[in-house]
Amino acid sequence: MKLTVVGCSGSFPGPDGPASCYLVEADGFRLVVELGSGALGPLQRHCATGDLDAVLLSHLHPDHCMDVLPLYVARTYDPVATHGRLPVRGPAGSGAHLARAYGRCEEPGLTGAFDFVDLTSGRHQVGPFAVVATRMAHPVETWGLRIEHGGRSLAYSADTGPCDQLVSLADRADLFLCEASYLEGQDNPANLHLTGREAGDHAARAGVRRLVLTHIPVWNDPGEAMDEARSSFRGDVELARSGASYEI
Repeated sequence: MKLTVVGCSGSFPGPDGPASCYLVEADGFRLVVELGSGALGPLQRHCATGDLDAVLLSHLHPDHCMDVLPLYVARTYDPVATHGRLPVRGPAGSGAHLARAYGRCEEPGLTGAFDFVDLTSGRHQVGPFAVVATRMAHPVETWGLRIEHGGRSLAYSADTGPCDQLVSLADRADLFLCEASYLEGQDNPANLHLTGREAGDHAARAGVRRLVLTHIPVWNDPGEAMDEARSSFRGDVELARSGASYEI
């Protein structure tokens, strides 16, 4: 499978790219994981809005879901083509939450363009992908995701504080896409986010092959985050960047 990083800026779009958005492709199927603030524009460099097959949302903070709203516009009012309802899996109540954000609280909300399905703990089939969802340590309902295809695995932390379930989710993953929102010494509340060192520690405990750090906010030095991760994980470590792609 192929992973393309569309956006990886932590908490809000940065000067070099949008907030969280990752395109995962295999067997002609296009799965978007997260549609954070500002992501829909650069996503179209890699995939037309009408060619998406499914969306996964880890949680409902704007930097992970807000561009579902312009995607609704693109698929609803396209003057050239008619689009079917796009499956969107996310936390409970995703459809109602996003309809309120759009200003369409009344029925049918956004369901003319999207088929919202609640994520639950465990294994799901999404096109050719086996997707395992696991609750993370974050203030709102948040799902870490493991995506498997053809004997290969991609683990994605979403947003989380340190937790054993992330180690289990990432167990021996070929690529571990892990957030590193804080640096050591910063005031990082419990059950919120990881530091670079903590991301590396989880990667080491899980025995992953490659660690890619993501969700680094613009006020942090990415190089420091990578140095921290390398202090606790001896495998390959790199920084996510918008436009980068990986064959897994």
